[in-house]
Amino acid sequence: MTRIAGMAGNRGRNLLNIADRAPGGAELAVVLTNSEDAPVLESAADRGIPTEVVPLEEGMSRREHERAVNQALVEYEFDLVCLDGYMRILSDTFLDAQPTTLNVHPALLPSFPGMDAWGDALEAGVSVTGCTVHVVTDATDEDGTVVRDEVDGGPIVTQEPIPVYEGDDEESLKERVLYEGEFRAYPRAVKWFAEGAVDVDTEAGEVTVDADSPTAPDAEGLPARRLVSSDRADTLRYGENPHQNAAVYADYTCDEANVVHAEQLNEGAKALSYNNYNDADGALNLIKEFDDPAAAVIKHTNPAGCATADSIAEAYEKALSTDPMSAFGGIVALNRECDAETAERIIDSFKEVVVAPGYTDDALDVLFEKDNLRVLDVGELGDRTERFTEKPIVGGRLVQERDLQSISVDDLEVVTEREPTDEELESMVFAWQTLKHVKSNGILFADGTETVGIGMGQVSRVDAVRLAAMKADEHAEGKDAEGAVMASDAFFPFPDGIEEAAKAGIEAVVQPGGSVNDDDVIAAANDHGMTMAFTGQRSFRHD
Repeated sequence: MTRIAGMAGNRGRNLLNIADRAPGGAELAVVLTNSEDAPVLESAADRGIPTEVVPLEEGMSRREHERAVNQALVEYEFDLVCLDGYMRILSDTFLDAQPTTLNVHPALLPSFPGMDAWGDALEAGVSVTGCTVHVVTDATDEDGTVVRDEVDGGPIVTQEPIPVYEGDDEESLKERVLYEGEFRAYPRAVKWFAEGAVDVDTEAGEVTVDADSPTAPDAEGLPARRLVSSDRADTLRYGENPHQNAAVYADYTCDEANVVHAEQLNEGAKALSYNNYNDADGALNLIKEFDDPAAAVIKHTNPAGCATADSIAEAYEKALSTDPMSAFGGIVALNRECDAETAERIIDSFKEVVVAPGYTDDALDVLFEKDNLRVLDVGELGDRTERFTEKPIVGGRLVQERDLQSISVDDLEVVTEREPTDEELESMVFAWQTLKHVKSNGILFADGTETVGIGMGQVSRVDAVRLAAMKADEHAEGKDAEGAVMASDAFFPFPDGIEEAAKAGIEAVVQPGGSVNDDDVIAAANDHGMTMAFTGQRSFRHD
């Protein structure tokens, strides 16, 4: 366990934050100050942390005071020294006698060293400042006189950027740097030291942090820190509900086709809402899965229907016919230029948004007939370049690689007595690529390369099968589940899902496999003359 000697001059809020969070299991062995009136003494005592006061007596030199500090610390065992507003420049008398000493400075060094970093940042008119955790080095000469150019000059361990907003004053900036910058950076640095991830080369004046690298053995490309800066592109009418304020922020470094940067062609139409952006993003991501002409209709981030076909108009018609009732007020996404024939079919029922990589002039004439239909041109679809997705949660963010898995017929492992036909294999691949975009638990019925029934977001996989069957029987137009392929985003834990599928007329199943009851599930498929293939990989989507 890493033990810390904390040295503060006033309130010691950084030290108390470290004590409360215990990053990497570190704990404070002692808090020392040079003022008997420092509020940190009471706060430390309330936490059961021993305290020491070494006053700066009249006539006491820098080195004499540091020798007194060293003597006060003799009784304590510690591996690291952390300064927090300790308003004394330390010399080699202290630094050579103690383990590595860290300080946090309220600016991005080497910018704005010294006492008034916040005021200096405001005076300079910078848009970003922050804080720096650095190793403390000797900034005095042989006589103990401070060498100003060497103050705050030690090697940097970590930094945290903080924006400077219009209207900031020194007090507001100071508080934000503390709570949003120092309270993140200092515990991070302590954690790295506690985990043995830091190498300090005092002679070379360098710090190496193994943990702060996306190439670390356990990183797999995920960096130790994820710093995200995006600019507010627009404020929205409201969020998911009218009582929630909302805005859309843009990442202008994103090269992948996306709805944030898409041009809204009918400028007179109302702007996209929060839900429009969310649904349009989901629709666009779905149709990027396919090379053939593809169309999808999305409602509440779930596909109401999806299809590929020889033409984009035919693909849209097949997608819509899966569940035209649910598609009312939905989002349409196309992976080909929208032509007039497709546009005519789109406006035949109410839609909120159309997303496509271009439109013919005739198509725009048709679409612009609908005043409230937003028409987005995302440009050439190109490659999917964004590697990560993230979800904010209270207290942090979840970050993961995008689910870019793509299967082919060769990836399927047939596990039943009956082999699938070529048409069933093609349908399995289509169903699996579409199912990735259905909220879990997800079940999808497909016939050829079009959906016929989708069961999404159920807490029971059997209920998801029943929902897909109900959608196919009651909502689909001109098609049903008889003879269709069923895809499941995770394994079937019991044979009951297969039994329900058989009742609906399903004849082929694609699923990950991997259940302890796989043998029973396969036996049920065999009993019903089904063919079943395993993908060997799951496709959950919980957002």
